[in-house]
Amino acid sequence: MSARACRAMATLAVLAAVVWLAGPSLLLERLSTANAAWVALAALMLVAQIWLSALRWQVTAQALGTPVPRGWAIAEYHLSVLGNTLLPGGVMGDLGRAARARGSMGGWRPAAASVVLERLAGQIALLLVGLAGSCWWLGTRFGAPAAVAVLIGSAAVLAALIGVTPRRWRALLHRAWGSHAAAQIGLSALVLACNLLGVWTAARAVGVSLDMGQALFVIPLTLLAMLVPLTVNGWGLREGLAAGLWPLVGVSASDAVAASVAFGLCAVLAALSGLVPLAQRLWGARRDKLRT
Repeated sequence: MSARACRAMATLAVLAAVVWLAGPSLLLERLSTANAAWVALAALMLVAQIWLSALRWQVTAQALGTPVPRGWAIAEYHLSVLGNTLLPGGVMGDLGRAARARGSMGGWRPAAASVVLERLAGQIALLLVGLAGSCWWLGTRFGAPAAVAVLIGSAAVLAALIGVTPRRWRALLHRAWGSHAAAQIGLSALVLACNLLGVWTAARAVGVSLDMGQALFVIPLTLLAMLVPLTVNGWGLREGLAAGLWPLVGVSASDAVAASVAFGLCAVLAALSGLVPLAQRLWGARRDKLRT
């Protein structure tokens, strides 16, 4: 059995188990009565995230000396997100983006470097906010020493990771982020804000309301489950983590799963916007073929 088939089966198995534990009838009730306006807003937030991520990729590519046109970068990123969302592994879209970009960016290495560094910027931003939210929650529950201990431990892990990073990749990081720090930080902040708001508004769609402190604690940690390449776009893992984590801020496991599923469906809606540039390319190729 192929790895893709295994991931697809794992996705269904984990998601089915989480839904069963959370209560299928209650989950179905929450989703069937979801507020359409909040769903639309969540999808729009996630589409905006795609556009802003594409701009961050353009900035990264330019810093590495391989500039790409803005419109092309946005179209490519839409296709990339579509692949990451619908295909097992969570990186197939990124691999396709690097493959399509290698011709205009001077080969596989610069294309892959721009894709990896752009995605890494987003993951680092998510980790930092997740760390800040965790420290806030630990500080309010167990006092400042617990939060300080987590910060010290995280700094030690970061230092160790930097120490084992190959010199060539450290040089690429410096090129990509050092000379364009303001743009990288600003775009990463906006991308992350759209992502967090996407989850928050999807939760509101099913009747779950989080204040800012609660949201900054549970949402980033829930989204981190999507980085684990065991299921399709984090389905199942994300819902399982939400069911275990959100009750810490007073949200029931059933409501947490409903909010996570609602977000996943909104993410699919946003990803389907990638069909627009795909249709445009197919139509353009057909038109060029007819002309010849």
